[in-house]
Order: sequence, then structure tokens, then C-alpha cells
Amino acid sequence: MDTEHIKQILERYTQGQCTAEESAIIEKWFEGVNRHHTPPVADDDLPLQLEAVKQSIRERIQVPRRQLRPMYYVAAAASVLLLAGAWLFTYLKQSRTAIPAGSSIAQTTPPKSSRTEKDGFMELRTAKGATERVVLADGSTIVVNASSYLRYPLQFTGTRRDVYLEEGEAFFTVASNEKSAFTVHTGNLQTTALGTSFNIRDYAHENRITVALLTGKVKIDRVLDNNKEGNSVILLPNEQVHYNVQSLQLVKSSFEKQEEITGWKQGYLVFKDASYTEVITEIENRYGVTVINQSNKKEWKYTGFFKEESLQDVVETICLAKSLSYTISNDTIVLKN
Repeated sequence: MDTEHIKQILERYTQGQCTAEESAIIEKWFEGVNRHHTPPVADDDLPLQLEAVKQSIRERIQVPRRQLRPMYYVAAAASVLLLAGAWLFTYLKQSRTAIPAGSSIAQTTPPKSSRTEKDGFMELRTAKGATERVVLADGSTIVVNASSYLRYPLQFTGTRRDVYLEEGEAFFTVASNEKSAFTVHTGNLQTTALGTSFNIRDYAHENRITVALLTGKVKIDRVLDNNKEGNSVILLPNEQVHYNVQSLQLVKSSFEKQEEITGWKQGYLVFKDASYTEVITEIENRYGVTVINQSNKKEWKYTGFFKEESLQDVVETICLAKSLSYTISNDTIVLKN
């Protein structure tokens, strides 16, 4: 069933042409999801939204297929667009989502990053909820994500340009210089390019390093303990490599949209089969909060896209998909069964 067909079904609902049972199911879904007014969803973003909702429906509905009636498919289809298509809110009355008793969302001061000069290097540490833009001496630029630690020389000398991403995530746009290779050192990986743009993610608690190429060409080397190079991987645009720091394996794959890799630069949350750890890292980085999981659900995958939603909207939507409850107190979110 395509998007236009689903829209037609919802138009029937807004015009009062659905059955009472259909309307009750649609309204039940409406009450349990993001109820704040949001801008219309862009066409490019809609597939990820729909996939997230389909996943939610699959997880929440356990009725055998032979027992489903045609009306159920209508309601489920309506639910898909109800979650992803914010345009519907212009037809329906708006309501405020209640915060759990005793909970509050803190109004905190903007987080600050620190910069320290040491031995000819600048050491940049970004706080939760903060991103920074760096312009290197050669004209290359780096956008550094929250909770990251970057070291870079104040001046480049010789035939090499070496930068060190000690922790976190950053997007690199490299100034072309055929006589001086640009290398980013991340854990046991070295990513080298002459002129290109790529993203590197290396949060220690995720136990893997991801290098994704947007333009140009890069070579990735795995450095052994004896400082000798191990196996190498060449990336072309829209390709990425995952390095498991425990198994020491390099796995190459591809991605379709650049937003999947660099959405964080615009403040978006983009999840595609993201692990629980990756989801929590993104939420903590984006909103400057701490998430504590007191539930028994600690290993799961999630697909979804959040463009301008509030912290509460994001948490509520994910918890609905995973059948979790939550409380928000100051800058701490607690997940519960």
C-alpha cells in the first residue's frame, strides 16, 4: 500500500466516513504517539518515518494473520501515516502530552566545550548537547559532534597532515593537497585522503569505529600493535566500513542517503537498525541528558527519523515502539518496563 493510498484512508477519517470501530482504533493510536504540532514531513524523510512505524506495528501486534479482518488492515495502514505524516494535525484538534507525575524537563544553560593548547596541538573536548566547527591551518574543516575529543596541530609541517579523533564523532572536509596526505587516527584505524569528505564515529562504549565516505576516495588501514599496517580497505562515495574493536574485523557496506550519516550536523536523529547503545548515545548527545535503563530490555534495534521533535516527543515515540515507560527529571531520563 503506497503513501497516497494511506492518505486517502486518513482523509476518510477526517471527513467522518470511517466506521465507529475504525475511528476508535485510529484515535487510540493518535492518543499514544507524538501529539505536538510538527512541520510537514519532507518527501525524502518519509520512508524512514514509515519504516519506523511499520516496525512498531509489527512489534505491538501479535494477532495471527488468518484472524485479521479487512478492517484491521485499514486501521494499521491509517496508523502508519498517522505517526509519520504530521500534515494530519492541521485537521485534528491539538492536545498536550502529559509529563509523568513528578517529572520535569530542565531548562539548562547551553553546554560549553573546552579548548586547550598543548605541545603545538589544540585539544578540543565537546560537551553533551554541543557541536563545534574547526578550521585547520590548511583550510580543511571539521564539524565535531557532542561528547568528543579531537587533537589537531596548530600548523602542519612536512608531507603529512595528521589529526587525532581520540573519542566521539566528527565530519571531515579535507582541503586538497596532493603533496600532503591527510590522515585521521582513530583507535587502531588510520583514514587517509587527499581531498574528500567523510564521517568517523568512535564512541568507546559502542565498541566499534565507523568510517563513512560522502565524496572522493579514502584508504583505511588497520594498525597492528607493532605499528605495522594490517589489512586495508578502499572506500568510494556512499560506502562505509565498521571496525569491531573486539573481534578486530572490518566490515564494508553501503548507505543510500547522506542524512543517515551526517544528520547529526543539522540536529536530526536518524536511526536505521540502530542498536540500543547507539540510540541512547544520540539522544544524550543531541539533548545533553543522561539516560538510565532500569528495564529488562537492553538489546534491541530501532529505525526512525526525528527532525525537529522535542526530547519528550522522541523518548515517548521510542518507548511506545519498545513497550517501555519513562520519567524525565531535570536532565535525567529513566526507562522502565
